[in-house]
Amino acid sequence: MKIDILTILPDVFKPYLDSSILGRAAQQGLVKIKVHNLRDWATDNHKTVDDAPFGGGAGMVLMVEPIYKALQTLTGGKAEKCRRGLGDAKVFITSSRGKKFNQKQAWALSRENHLIFIAGRYEATDERALKYLADGTFSIGPYILTGGELPVMVAVDAIVRLLPGALGDENSLKPEFREGDRGVSFPQYTRPELFKTQANKTLKVPKVLLSGHHAEIKIWRESKKRIF
Repeated sequence: MKIDILTILPDVFKPYLDSSILGRAAQQGLVKIKVHNLRDWATDNHKTVDDAPFGGGAGMVLMVEPIYKALQTLTGGKAEKCRRGLGDAKVFITSSRGKKFNQKQAWALSRENHLIFIAGRYEATDERALKYLADGTFSIGPYILTGGELPVMVAVDAIVRLLPGALGDENSLKPEFREGDRGVSFPQYTRPELFKTQANKTLKVPKVLLSGHHAEIKIWRESKKRIF
C-alpha cells in the first residue's frame, strides 16, 4: 500500500509514523507512507496556501489551486479522475463537516493500493476541492480541532494495522474480535493479580479470568463486551 499525506505541518508526522506498528509495517515493506508539504505547490514566493473567504467572514480558507497541483503530481496528472473512480488513488480531506471515521471505513480503505490524505487547516477548505477533487471528507468526532493532522494520523493508524502482517499477533484480527464491520472490546487484565494503592485499597482481577475455564471466561467476556 502507498499512502501520501498533504499538510502544511509535515514535521509533526514523522515521530508517530516512525514508531510502533506503523514504523514496523513500513520497514517490512507493507506500506510506503510519504508526507508532503502542501506549500511546495504554492504559486507565489511566500508559499501561500490560504486566503480570505469570498463573502467575508472570520478565518482563512485553504486554497484549491495548490491542492489541485499537488494531486496532479501525486496521481500522475489524474487528479480530476480520482473522484470519478478513474484514477488509481482514493483522496480524502479532513473536515469538521465530514462523517465520523469508523472501523468499517478503515477495513474498506485497507484494501486500497493508493490513498491520499489532505489535512485541512484554517477555517475551512475551498469547497471546490471537497466537491470535485476528493472521494470523501471525514472527521474523528463532533468537535473542532486546529487542523486535520491528528485525524489523518488516526485514519492512517487504523488502516495500516489492518494490513496482513502489520500486527505481531494476528489473533487481534480474528472474526471473534469483530461483529460485522464493527469492533468488539471487553475488560482486560494482566499482572499483578493483586494491586494495592497508596490508600491501602486492593484492586483484584476477576476470579473467572484466573480459573483456567475457557468456556466460563468466554461467557464472562460476552457479558462484558462493548461494541463500537
